[in-house]
Amino acid sequence: MSGAGGAGGSVAVGLRATITADVTEEDTALALGSGDVAVLGTPRLLALAEAACVAAVGPQLAAGQTTVGTGVTLEHRRPSLVGTPLEVEAELTEIDGRRLVFMFIAYGPGDGEEAVIGAGTVERVLVDADRFMARAGAG
Repeated sequence: MSGAGGAGGSVAVGLRATITADVTEEDTALALGSGDVAVLGTPRLLALAEAACVAAVGPQLAAGQTTVGTGVTLEHRRPSLVGTPLEVEAELTEIDGRRLVFMFIAYGPGDGEEAVIGAGTVERVLVDADRFMARAGAG
């Protein structure tokens, strides 16, 4: 399938976004409880990847639509100290009904493979935000 969305929405394979951030003390494995070292924690890397995915499709969604995460594969290849600048790129690579699959790659300083901090895929599902929250018990 090449596109998804409703009235006002036009989600298509190839949508991309890049986000940037610097590693802070709050982003470390130590602060997140995912380890005991002061480097970028894997949960924060995943959150940045998901943020890039949301940024890639968000502007194309119809009013009232959102996406929610349902699956991820992530390889965290190298450590990043506090202060390290990061760039996370995401691209929508597959659409299957409401299911959206993204590939992402996170870069730090350096060249080529040396710069790659992590990479993987994120699966998100297109939903009606109000219905989703009602099913979750919030309404």
